[in-house]
Amino acid sequence: MTELFGPDPSVASSAGWADPPPRKGFFTDTSVCIGCKACEVACKEWNGVPDDGFNLLGSSYDNTGALGASTWRHVAFIEQPRRSGNEQQFFSELPVGPSATDALNRAGDAALSGDRSALGTNTEAVAIQAVPPTELPESGEPRDEIRWLMSSDVCKHCTHAACLDVCPTGSLFRTEFGTVVVQDDICNGCGYCIPACPFGVIDRRTGDPGTKNVGIAQKCTLCYDRLESGHLPACAQACPTESIQFGDLDELRVRAQARVDALHEAGVSSARLYLDDPNDGIGGAGAFFLLQDDPEVYGLPPDPVVTTRDLPQMWQQAGLAAVSLLAGAVAAFVGRKR
Repeated sequence: MTELFGPDPSVASSAGWADPPPRKGFFTDTSVCIGCKACEVACKEWNGVPDDGFNLLGSSYDNTGALGASTWRHVAFIEQPRRSGNEQQFFSELPVGPSATDALNRAGDAALSGDRSALGTNTEAVAIQAVPPTELPESGEPRDEIRWLMSSDVCKHCTHAACLDVCPTGSLFRTEFGTVVVQDDICNGCGYCIPACPFGVIDRRTGDPGTKNVGIAQKCTLCYDRLESGHLPACAQACPTESIQFGDLDELRVRAQARVDALHEAGVSSARLYLDDPNDGIGGAGAFFLLQDDPEVYGLPPDPVVTTRDLPQMWQQAGLAAVSLLAGAVAAFVGRKR
């Protein structure tokens, strides 16, 4: 029986696949994401996912808002306002996360004007340097500025996937690549998987009855059909800055750590990896991220735990309670006066 928590170096083998290929996954480097949303469009076009319509959220330039049954890839826009000037070099007054330098933003601007190497897609040569704080304008008054954080979010394809554990029909299954996929023709729309996901990724599709797969749970498949044919997932293929990197998960983890080390050396101390650790509450993810701030800033749980982790203990306690009730009933019946 598959374990419900802890590291699992071969999730595909644990799921019953004989001689599976190396586990595949995503490494998303948010430090080079430019918010173009090409990944969102590519995902929708390849997978036939309905459009989200034109939305004005009122709180962000992002017009999608969150992952959902019809948004398998979502580029989050985190807009952090600040007062610039020598008296505030960092984002010290922001309630949403720790302070960070502008080094990445300046390097990104330089890269987009022609020097692509500054984006750091080559982890052996990262042209990012610390920069001094913005000078006060001639008037002596500080200016309002915005720090933009972009992050292309997706299903995490957890090592221990609660959505898969609770599915009563077997609609959700583990592929030979270690990913988690919904089978549309088996899903009955019960929705048990929705509260089970610690990230709020999976959901049932709503809309016009004529819309594809209405009422059925939907999420990223990591382009299972493309992987079977030896192609990159559509989002990774479309990403112009290589923010979304696809490959063997073990190799991606090595590459990601090298990237973090390079950013730290360049003065970007806030860079950190998220969901790369096989010893975390979900056994590590098949899609992990380099973040430039706390996970909460990106709308991600800081310490996610697979929601089915405690099921054996819960069933044991329920069994003990049932036995106790039964014993009490028997004792009451036997001891009853005739």
